[in-house]
Amino acid sequence: METDILGPPYQQLTIDLDPDEEGPVVATLVRRRAPAPTRRAVLWVHGWSDYFFQTHVADHFTATGFDFYALDLRRYGRSLRSHQAPNYCRSLAEYLPELDEAARLIRTEDGHDTLLVAGHSTGALVTALWAHRRRAARLVDAMFFNSPFFDLNIPALLRAPAGITAARLARRSPYGILRRPSYPVYGQSLHASLRGEWSYDLAWKPVGGFPIRFGWLAAIQAGLRRLHTGLSIDVPVLVACSTRSYRGQRWHELARRADSVLDVADMVRWAPQLGRHVTLFRINGGMHDLTLSAPEVRAALFRELSRWTAAYAAGEPPTPEPRNPPGTGNAPGTGSPPGPGSPAADRAEAGATDRPAEEVPAAGGAGIPAPTPDAPARHRTPPSDGAGAPADPS
Repeated sequence: METDILGPPYQQLTIDLDPDEEGPVVATLVRRRAPAPTRRAVLWVHGWSDYFFQTHVADHFTATGFDFYALDLRRYGRSLRSHQAPNYCRSLAEYLPELDEAARLIRTEDGHDTLLVAGHSTGALVTALWAHRRRAARLVDAMFFNSPFFDLNIPALLRAPAGITAARLARRSPYGILRRPSYPVYGQSLHASLRGEWSYDLAWKPVGGFPIRFGWLAAIQAGLRRLHTGLSIDVPVLVACSTRSYRGQRWHELARRADSVLDVADMVRWAPQLGRHVTLFRINGGMHDLTLSAPEVRAALFRELSRWTAAYAAGEPPTPEPRNPPGTGNAPGTGSPPGPGSPAADRAEAGATDRPAEEVPAAGGAGIPAPTPDAPARHRTPPSDGAGAPADPS
């Protein structure tokens, strides 16, 4: 590894991948070691129009005994090349090779026994589908989803027609750009040069986001359809999101205290489709990337995350349910995906409660009490504010 753009103690490794129609393709794995040797690791995967720059997140994990890794996926951040359309893909399965290789490097090369995967927004959707598909290989021990992208932020009646239209346009012109207004509110709420407190590279995370291409949108909608039918992720999952969304297209102070990109109700609705062991944590005042929220909000998030990881990613997890009958399945590192899972039918929807964190009930089993009863109070979701408009997943 070589020194990362963030400087010591961050290191980066370029992962060479098979070329595609645009030319050479790479992904980038960033690493920061914990102060003391540890067998636990976390892999952070960013959202759309995003890359890893949140060093305070690495501070938290390394201070709690995790070696920290972040993956800039192909065509994102450190992995974006001049000949590529930023953030573009035709299928979310394109990300399987870099996720597989990152897991191999963390587990085999660096010798970690416990791997927590943390995905933000689109990164949560991508890693959820990967974990479901690779579940027989036992690559992941726990997952943390930070404001996951679980549905399009458009009226429900428009979602099915939008999917049909996107698929048709993707076949005709995959690189065609969706005509849409810019959505600068979220970017304004983040960047230090505008209304936020964070400094990052606007060439890799532009204020209004990168253009949305038809091929990418069709890939996202295919991934969402697969999620909605139900996944079989067989490790503990923590889903965290704000208690409210702001959908206004003009600046308002609510953008500092709400998710201004996605509808948090969709995150709550679809969380049970991930698997049988899902914990839901809703935090008042959270922004879309909860780790970039106001100091007191992210402090509460990190406290809850510490409690949850102590229970479910401590290095000695409880004996899991059998993932495969003896003598079946794939060995770690083979890269051969198992067949489609058999998701439980009629999963119950998860609604907001007045507790800080809860196990989300899934079909066939009741929720398990949250690991700690003394977490901050949760709040019910008030209606979204502002004029409705689809927001970009980031």
